[in-house]
Amino acid sequence: MSTKVMTRQNEKNRNKIRTMAQIGMLSAIATVLMLFEIPLPFAPSFYEIDFSEVPILIGSFAMGPLAGAAIELIKILLNFAINGTMTAGVGEIANFLIGCAYVMPAAWIYKTQKTKKNAMIGMAVGTVFLAAAGGLLNAFVLLPAYAAAFGMPMDALVGMGSAVNKAITSLPTFVLFAVVPFNIIKGVVVSLVTMLLYKHISRLLKGEAMN
Repeated sequence: MSTKVMTRQNEKNRNKIRTMAQIGMLSAIATVLMLFEIPLPFAPSFYEIDFSEVPILIGSFAMGPLAGAAIELIKILLNFAINGTMTAGVGEIANFLIGCAYVMPAAWIYKTQKTKKNAMIGMAVGTVFLAAAGGLLNAFVLLPAYAAAFGMPMDALVGMGSAVNKAITSLPTFVLFAVVPFNIIKGVVVSLVTMLLYKHISRLLKGEAMN
């Protein structure tokens, strides 16, 4: 094997190790951030914003959509190991899909041309996907799973929503006036935080090594 081939192979190995290290580090940070949640006044108490998508979005910009999905998955698995589940894993699967619906479109758009403008467009599109996926999965998966897990009728969950938001009178209005606004606000907040960090992490976002 020639010296040039060995050098290229060693470089590939170093890149793989660096990528794995970045994914592991960002997953750990996301898991910790997931523990700190902020409630919103228009939604029931079990809807709380966290900032765990920020390191996942950074990883997605730096290493691509698939890396973002990997970080999202590891975050969910670590949180499952730490806190367990109340929905037999259904909630965790749905949360993984909702997270991917946000970070993967954003990362794909940013990957086409790595500029600040594309990052902003990607995050805006990701927020739309987040709101849509969050609404659909909550209506057909998460809320029924929570109701079954706690042994309560769906009307009881709707009632919890009505107690904090009078516009909520049914499952569709629950999704429309609590779930969708919640996910839009989450997408906007995460996007703003990421943009505030943009200059500080610009080398990472361009795929350069973390020093």
